[in-house]
Amino acid sequence: MNYPLEPAESYDGRIIVHLLDDSGTEKRISCSSYERAIAVVKRKQHVVRAAKIVDRDDEVVFSSTDMDINVWEQVWKNEKRRLSVNVETYECPYDSLPCFADDLCVQCQIDTVQNRH
Repeated sequence: MNYPLEPAESYDGRIIVHLLDDSGTEKRISCSSYERAIAVVKRKQHVVRAAKIVDRDDEVVFSSTDMDINVWEQVWKNEKRRLSVNVETYECPYDSLPCFADDLCVQCQIDTVQNRH
């Protein structure tokens, strides 16, 4: 049986990356997707003081002053995947943001192996 997957996310081109340099100048780059926005931040993060991604509702969804872009990207991918499938709810006892029932953090993986023996 084929079960076509519905898109977990749609884009309308209103995702904006804000780049702030040391002189206080802010550059705005419109992106067509979160993948594009992540790529822009990764490419520019070492030459700017701060970078942020703003969604189409003008909410800041990422700020380089709060989190590393690689960590945020992993959390975003996990959330996107979670929206496309039904996965049991899992609360990480170590408060690791990118820890899910189907993709455990290292500490939870170690606990799982230890509990089996």
